Amino acid sequence: MAKRIVVDPITRIEGHLRIECEIDKGHVSKAWSSGTMWRGIELILKDKDPREAWIFTQRICGVCTTVHAIASVRAVENALKLEIPMNAQHIRNIIIAAHSIFDHIVHFYHLSALDWVDIVSATKANPKAAADLAAKLSPWPNNSAQELKAVQDRLKKFVASGQLGVFASGYWGHPAMKLSPEVNLLATSHYFQALDYQRKINKVVAILGSKTPHIQNLAVGGVANPINPDSQSTLTVERLYFIKTLIDEIGDFINHVYQVDVAAVGAFYAEWTGYGAGVTNYLSAPEFPQDTKGDSFALPGGYIPNKDIAAFKPITSFNDPFFIKNVKESVKHSYYKGDDNLHPWQGETDPNFTGFEDDGKYSWVKAPTFLDKPAQVGPLANVLAMYAAGHEPTIRHANNLLAQAGSLAGTKLGLGTLHSTIGRHAARAVRTGVLHEVINTEWAALMANIGKGDYTTFNEPVFPKGEIQGVGFHEAPRGILSHWVVIENAKIKNYQCVVPSTWNAGPRNDKDEMGPYEASLMGNPVADPENPLEVLRTIHSFDPCLACAIHLFDPERRELIKVHTHV
Repeated sequence: MAKRIVVDPITRIEGHLRIECEIDKGHVSKAWSSGTMWRGIELILKDKDPREAWIFTQRICGVCTTVHAIASVRAVENALKLEIPMNAQHIRNIIIAAHSIFDHIVHFYHLSALDWVDIVSATKANPKAAADLAAKLSPWPNNSAQELKAVQDRLKKFVASGQLGVFASGYWGHPAMKLSPEVNLLATSHYFQALDYQRKINKVVAILGSKTPHIQNLAVGGVANPINPDSQSTLTVERLYFIKTLIDEIGDFINHVYQVDVAAVGAFYAEWTGYGAGVTNYLSAPEFPQDTKGDSFALPGGYIPNKDIAAFKPITSFNDPFFIKNVKESVKHSYYKGDDNLHPWQGETDPNFTGFEDDGKYSWVKAPTFLDKPAQVGPLANVLAMYAAGHEPTIRHANNLLAQAGSLAGTKLGLGTLHSTIGRHAARAVRTGVLHEVINTEWAALMANIGKGDYTTFNEPVFPKGEIQGVGFHEAPRGILSHWVVIENAKIKNYQCVVPSTWNAGPRNDKDEMGPYEASLMGNPVADPENPLEVLRTIHSFDPCLACAIHLFDPERRELIKVHTHV
């Protein structure tokens, strides 16, 4: 007989997510993904000045900080057909790349690694043996026996005190944990080191964006960073060279620690390349504009149907009708009025909470579709699109990681293994390596442009009378993000955000097809229904951000839903 379990809330994510499953003979047979809060940002923006929208949308989330600002200004610029100075494009691109690198490192080490790494087991490791193993994997200098012993001693103090701090609620000793104590110690050491390196690259965002997490330098028409080599109160060459030192420092960590750790986890948990594929229609956006109009990009994006790389169709510009015409959102199973499947420019955000219904409405998240089908978004979709497009750095990083994981696992791993729970982690590590190359290129391009005497960072927007509409897309850390705006007489008439976690966390659509979270859980093993670690592994591999997919807004302050916590 099938057993029903509820994991609510899913922790180590942003926002509030409830996953409900039926477990039959040790595997997931049914699943429901439910967002348990409502986002009302779209209503807040109505009648606002479009130039201010990015300030509001950026507050959707405290983790996906720069991304909503970028998508918002791009949407308004798209409606105005406004060109952006190249200095502004390069500055935005550096911020985007730095934020994505920061986000990917934080996700693997601090949000999801504890699904695979048994912290308590590391107290039993032999630090010398762990250091010897590390030397075979990577030339990283911070893997010495002395350093690993110091980490182990810190852990032992935590355990002896009975207060594990941030590690207190882990699934330590779970039968699905299979790393040796030495590998666990190595991964734990890198967990602590990653705290320092994610902070270094986030300084780049703070310097160019004036602050972080919510940057302040954007403007519809460019950026608010004045460039003047002779003034210390502007963006100077000195500041830009400091940024370069931060970029260089993060490179070694990505190549010699992060990618190596992901390859090792993938090799030790190779069976997880057979779980978690779910929806294999993949959608991603091109990113890092290389001209003033958004017709050329450093990284390709597009659509792959049914994991058929050969059928890849690119999205080529901010005005590509292939993307613009084919996005819709269904509310048949969402807590909104009606059952319509609407294009975002006609989208409505009219709440109607009914309570959890298995076959009815059960989530505050809408269900996006592309070409009337569900689509998975995120680093896996992005890496597969770039691979299909023949992007050399992506192919190089992907082949290197797969070769290293295959060598450790004693088998050859092909691109097809990425369609899985562990494959999403691998793709994120591949993308991080690509992003590091991009940020170096963008820094050099900005310096070259300034060297030519071009200091322009802003073109003033002019709003016409009547109605215009625009879309701004961005390949954010969690996948394709798009903001859709309708402007009438210089005021916002309608605004809709279709975010990565909406694509992935969405409930069943108007055809009752499961969203990516739900579909990825089908057949997922669960050794102990009372401690469903394996469910977390697959859900965490998407890097959920429910604060983006949904937000609470109720002027009457009524109780909308009760959240019951289950271990």
